[in-house]
Amino acid sequence: MPAAPALRRTLAVLAALPLLALAACGYGSQAKENTEQAIAGAAKVDGLDSVKIGYFGNLTHATALVGRHERLFQKELGGTLARYSTFNAGPSEIEALNSGSIDIGWIGPSPAINGYIKSGGKNLRIISGSASGGVKLVVNPEKIKSLKDVKGKKIATPQLGNTQDVAFLNWISEQGWKVDAESGKGDVSVVRTDNKIAPDAYKSGSIDGAWVPEPTASKLVAEGAKVLLDESDLWPDKKFVITNVVVRQDFLKEHPDVVEAVLRGSVKTNAWIDANPDKAKAAANAQLKTDTGKPLPADVLDPAWQSIQVTDDPLAATLKTQAEHAVEAGLLQQPDLTGIYDLTELNKVLKAEGKEAVDDAGLGAE
Repeated sequence: MPAAPALRRTLAVLAALPLLALAACGYGSQAKENTEQAIAGAAKVDGLDSVKIGYFGNLTHATALVGRHERLFQKELGGTLARYSTFNAGPSEIEALNSGSIDIGWIGPSPAINGYIKSGGKNLRIISGSASGGVKLVVNPEKIKSLKDVKGKKIATPQLGNTQDVAFLNWISEQGWKVDAESGKGDVSVVRTDNKIAPDAYKSGSIDGAWVPEPTASKLVAEGAKVLLDESDLWPDKKFVITNVVVRQDFLKEHPDVVEAVLRGSVKTNAWIDANPDKAKAAANAQLKTDTGKPLPADVLDPAWQSIQVTDDPLAATLKTQAEHAVEAGLLQQPDLTGIYDLTELNKVLKAEGKEAVDDAGLGAE
């Protein structure tokens, strides 16, 4: 879908903005820092006093939520203290990574792409996957009964150019419909609506549905919406990346043993989640309560949890495709993502755990 000329002229400016910031990652820009206790008497990894870890209070960051709550990261770090900061938006975590306020973070694919491009490939590396799925098209069943009924309706996405917005624009194009990417006007009205207010917008009738991540999708369903399409059904093997683990390049170079310890905690956390889904769901919700002050109700938590898969695999080919969709929509210049991945430490951990190595889709650092 070609971009409007005005949009093309603004791409250089947009490159400095979070146009690909994953709305699933939160709403604001403030970080809330919390500290834990290191394991008494245990050795420090690489002699380091602490490692600063960032994530979002959202179910798509289940690995971080559960791993923190169950102290699985701290177990691997021993005497090196895991210091956690929770964030409300992709740009704020990228800023924290740039400034050294955090060393390692859980973040969506699009903020990772944007941060990598903005730094000229010199800031972060994606070092692991974390989650797949958890994005749905939910609609008012009185107004939309089939996919073809979406034409002519008002459908919300979280933000212009964010991951879900790009995915929806791409889906619209595949239906043969036309929408101006910048204004959202066309055969479908794409209404950019903050996830916080999407449920109220749905209740008021100002939107007819939404292409949104969890738990917003399940919150809308709790208000009477129906799931019309799960984005997972559009991807090979029904998998696409929604959360990755990133690290500062200089930290990775200086403290690879600490990075390996965190990744070992991540891999073991994902295995524990898979083996104990109900306990893991409860642990994630308990950490959400600590981080946000409010746990998710069961009618939102249960379906949201079921639609998200934890994964060690970064699903690199799907990140590459997501970037291509943004280019086709006219919301991103063709990026050079070569070097965005370094899966060396992850594959070392996976081998030690008896698991298969994962692939970087040709986008690995040399």
